[in-house]
Amino acid sequence: MKLAARLIVAFVALLLLAAHFYRAEQMVLAGLSAALTLLLAVPRAWAARTLQAALVFGTVEWLRTLATFAATRVAVGQPYLRLALILGAVAAFTLFAAWTFQQRALRARFRLA
Repeated sequence: MKLAARLIVAFVALLLLAAHFYRAEQMVLAGLSAALTLLLAVPRAWAARTLQAALVFGTVEWLRTLATFAATRVAVGQPYLRLALILGAVAAFTLFAAWTFQQRALRARFRLA
């Protein structure tokens, strides 16, 4: 995967997280998630580690949301499989975005040891 594609993966994951927080009316976290996309332009190790930490936090948030929504649906007798598959895929995508910072192209760009 080329450098631009790897950066786009992280960009999209952060924007999905921002949209999630916006929908949940958590404006500070939505703004922070959107603002973190700017760090993709900062070729420093601290920026990469900050982005990785945010993406791992995002993965945990998606899994927490999955558990909460699925439990609610089970409690009221509604189907939950599609919801679980979609949110599970988004969580996996976000974790993949964090993992891409361990790949050679991004390690070189962000000067990671």
